[in-house]
Order: sequence, then structure tokens, then C-alpha cells
Amino acid sequence: MKRLSDDLMSILVRILIGACFFFLLAPLAIAVVMSFDARPYLAAFPPPSLSWRWYDEFFSSDYYLKGLWLSILVSGLSTAIAMVSGVSMAVLVDRTYFPGRSLIVSLFMAPLVIPGVVIGFALLLFLSKIGIYDGFWRLMAGHILVAMPYTFRTTLVGLASIPRSYAEAAMSLGANERQVFWTVTLPLAKTGITAGAIFAFAFSLDDASLSMFLSDPKSYTLPVAMLSMMRADFNLTIAAAAVVLLALTVIIIILLDLTVGLERVLGQGLYRG
Repeated sequence: MKRLSDDLMSILVRILIGACFFFLLAPLAIAVVMSFDARPYLAAFPPPSLSWRWYDEFFSSDYYLKGLWLSILVSGLSTAIAMVSGVSMAVLVDRTYFPGRSLIVSLFMAPLVIPGVVIGFALLLFLSKIGIYDGFWRLMAGHILVAMPYTFRTTLVGLASIPRSYAEAAMSLGANERQVFWTVTLPLAKTGITAGAIFAFAFSLDDASLSMFLSDPKSYTLPVAMLSMMRADFNLTIAAAAVVLLALTVIIIILLDLTVGLERVLGQGLYRG
């Protein structure tokens, strides 16, 4: 009887896992197929014939291409700034103990749990009060804010996993603290730093809720452009844009796997001596 119940439970777990994969992948598959629909309008799935029509419209649209370029630019710059800031703060928190240390960690991680619409609206009000009205700089401020927790947390985890004896051994051999950091600590923490930067870039690239509040008619990201076109002129160019974003995300995942390894980041996430 016990064996039978175990077998039934195993079957149910497999069915549940299969259902999860289906509901995760089926919408993406439908979006990809519909982006090749040859019909000039949105109609029933599956399409009777396939075409590059909507990709031609996407790559010939100044509106979409401007949003794509700005998405890549804002994501790249904000990730670079967030990486420097997050790594610096992670080193400070890891090396020193001071009153309010836990509070600082919580504040840095807060953007991960606060809804994007709340952060976007609050930033819009704050930046307007201090005289920043340009959409590009507002987007930069918002994306740096939401990217920093990724670089901070992954670096902090990486630093915490490095044995203190390594730095002590280097200093006993004549290295000063600066040399220890650049030759011992930073190379051992590079897995967490790289993973945090890639996750931050991917999140920034796909963000829509925050960017909606901080964009303006001249400065907008691709997700914002897609949302605007859904209200103004809904057609399958949006599906092509979604596939382009999906392709960029897949490239980021492949890059993460090639540089530090997905199993190492998701399975361990720490340096192992």
C-alpha cells in the first residue's frame, strides 16, 4: 500500500511539473508562431501561412527601434553604475561591522519587494521636485535603483563565502589590503559579480511597470513602446517585438551559462574552495 501511494505521488508530481512547463512555455511558443503570421490582422491560432511581414515592420519602424536602442543603452549604463555601486557597498558591508548594518542591507534589497509601479510613481514625484524632467535621466535613475539589489546581493553572497584565511595568508606574504582585494578577493568573487550584472541587465531590459512612469515622448524603452502600441494600433508587430526581447533574454542566459555557469549560480551561487 505504501509503495502504491509513493508511485501515485511520483506520478502526480511529474504531472504537476509537466503542467508548469506547459503553462510557462505554451504562451511563448504561441507568441513566436504568431509573430510569423502572414495575415495582415490578428486572427485565430494557428496561422495558415507564415511570413517575415511583422519583423520587416518592426525593423523598419523608427518608433520601435528607438525604444529598442534606448532599452539597451539604459540597461547597459544602469547595470554598469549599479555594479560599481553594489560591489562597493557589498565590500563595505562584508568587511566592516557598524550600527545599522542590517538596515542598510534591507534598504538595498527593498526595490526587489516594493512594486515597480510604487517605485516609478514615487521617483516621478521626487525627480520632478528636484527639477529632473528629462525622460532619459529619469529612466537611468529608476533602472539604477532596481538593478542595484542584484549586483549588491550576489556580490555580498560571493564575498561571504570566501574564507578569511585567504586574505590573511596573502597579507602574511607581504601584500597590503589593496593588493589583497585586487588579486585575491575580487577574482574569487567574480562569479557573484558577473551573475548579478547579467541578472540586473536582463531585469532592466524587460522592465515595463517602472519605465511607464519615467518615460516621456522622446525617451522610452521598448516595453513601453509595446504597451503604447497595444492601446493605439494593436497588430502583430508587437508579437515580433516580444520575440526580439525574448531573443535578447535568451542570449543573456546563454552568456551567463558560458561565463559563470547556470548550475553554479543557481545551484551553489557561492565560491567553493
